[in-house]
Amino acid sequence: MARFDGKVVVITGAGGGIGGATARRFAAEGARVAVLDRDLAAAERTVVAIAQAGGRAVAQACDITQRPQVDAALAAVTAALGPVDVLVNNAGWDVFAPFLKTQPEQWERLIAINLTGALHMHHAVLPGMVERRAGRVVNIASDAARVGSSGEAVYAACKGGIVAFSKTLAREHARHGITVNVVCPGPTDTALFADYKLGAGNPEKLEEAFRRSIPLGRIGRPDDLPGAILFFASDDAAYVTGQVLSVSGGLTMNG
Repeated sequence: MARFDGKVVVITGAGGGIGGATARRFAAEGARVAVLDRDLAAAERTVVAIAQAGGRAVAQACDITQRPQVDAALAAVTAALGPVDVLVNNAGWDVFAPFLKTQPEQWERLIAINLTGALHMHHAVLPGMVERRAGRVVNIASDAARVGSSGEAVYAACKGGIVAFSKTLAREHARHGITVNVVCPGPTDTALFADYKLGAGNPEKLEEAFRRSIPLGRIGRPDDLPGAILFFASDDAAYVTGQVLSVSGGLTMNG
């Protein structure tokens, strides 16, 4: 029996990158996966890959910054797959610029996607988990939340908020049998990282600087993340909650 047989897993931003890799891994381990993404075509590509590998998944367009879309998406997912057992909040967006060169319009979008959107997802999914007295939530933050990152002030603030929010929910919902944990990726070769590098003005130089600063000697790959995410979502982590794990090749070390 696979670890996630019979489990329904919802993953935001699962049209590609870390979210797509995580969706494929959950499906390979028996889960029924809901692939949520603003880009429905991208979500459908992930579902096709899962189906070709013999898994089961559904694609659902969802802008997590819009609560009515979140509610509609989750209603559709529940009708198609059943109640949600695992929520992975992965969707995110970043812009590379010193804080004083950013504008309030950018802050609003950063906060809406990286913080408010995750709040919408928790607020919509947690009541069902509380009712069933079981559930796993894994939030994808960033090492920028733990140590700061030049050029990512508002993004880091949002991800720091996710860390604090996750610890608080872990305390509030432990009595309901729900665990809430956080995975913090370091630099990872995704579309988000590509956009981040472009904003720096010299993408190749920035990537090389990151590579040299990582003890394991390379930029992360999307497939480096699912192992940690699935651990927190599994019964192996049934006694683990409110924790933060960096997956960064050793770029940041603590404890």
